Amino acid sequence: MAYGRQVVEELVGDLLAVFQERLSTSFFPVLQPAIGVGSAFEGWSPCGHDAVYRLLVPLKPPHGHAFRLELGTAGQMLAKNCVRVELECTCTRDQRVEDMPCFLHHPEEALQRNLESTLLSTFCTGFYLDAQKIARWFQNLVISAWGEMPQSRHYSMEVLPSSRSCKLRLTNASGRSLLVEMVFGVQRGDSDIFLSSQAAEDTFTPSTTWAETYAVAEVKFFRRMARQAPRDTLYLNCLQLCASILVSAGFSSYTWKTDVMHLLNTLPLSSWNRWDFMIRLQDIMGYLHGCLEEKRLGHFFFGNENMPEDIILPAAFRAAEPINLFQCLVQDPAAHAKALRELEELQDRLTRLQGFGV
Repeated sequence: MAYGRQVVEELVGDLLAVFQERLSTSFFPVLQPAIGVGSAFEGWSPCGHDAVYRLLVPLKPPHGHAFRLELGTAGQMLAKNCVRVELECTCTRDQRVEDMPCFLHHPEEALQRNLESTLLSTFCTGFYLDAQKIARWFQNLVISAWGEMPQSRHYSMEVLPSSRSCKLRLTNASGRSLLVEMVFGVQRGDSDIFLSSQAAEDTFTPSTTWAETYAVAEVKFFRRMARQAPRDTLYLNCLQLCASILVSAGFSSYTWKTDVMHLLNTLPLSSWNRWDFMIRLQDIMGYLHGCLEEKRLGHFFFGNENMPEDIILPAAFRAAEPINLFQCLVQDPAAHAKALRELEELQDRLTRLQGFGV
């Protein structure tokens, strides 16, 4: 995966450099350097060689505009967050761009000179940033710029259908493919939390609703672990095993990842060595078993007093009650009983494997 990450990061970096040069004098969203997120950039993948290389492209408003985040109820996984676009005064000397009227206070002059806020007219529904319009625009940019990219000599590129992101399939001469997905985000203040264009696949999400994502904070956490961990530490192997093999038992890869993150934050990194591999697997399942019995798995970034200092969270996160990722089990006794039974079966299988010396 390391080679794939390098190829994808170089490609996306080159694409964004072309776009930034093309759009430097426009009133389009200002594209920031992409941030690799998700399992492929955390160092593991439930899909192995078929990993999706996902990157978040932060958006900033162009000159004379501001993004105002309208956040839903804190602690709700499906909160209705929106990004309102507002015009800002550019009349003052330090804000003025040469020969450019202020949209807010001199709209008639802007109209006479055939200038308009492209951000509002093209990328918004009402006054709210529209994730689907952003995605279509970005997809068209990629198609128009591909011929200029040095990578076009080595890869064929296909834009895959996606209403809220830009998905690419890159295929080299030997037929090997890389799957790349670029999602778009608006940062919450100066924190590692973003509102993301990506939405849950199984629910309808209005195009002006943006989901809160913790992906940047998560990748920072795993990179911190990688810097601190002794050589041959196997916590990523434990996570990959759980997410790829044991996910068939009905537990999502995100459940296993949250489980492992909590344990990494409490157990010494030196204890994740090859000799204790099976013991750590037992710890992972044991922690999950306790959470299932209580019908409560706390979200890692809410109310966590042991958060590493270099992960920047909004102040409200530290004082908040953790989101319960098992809330659905509280409301569904049959699903809770099934999940508990399946995990106990997995624990029994692991115990038998240990008995055979595996």
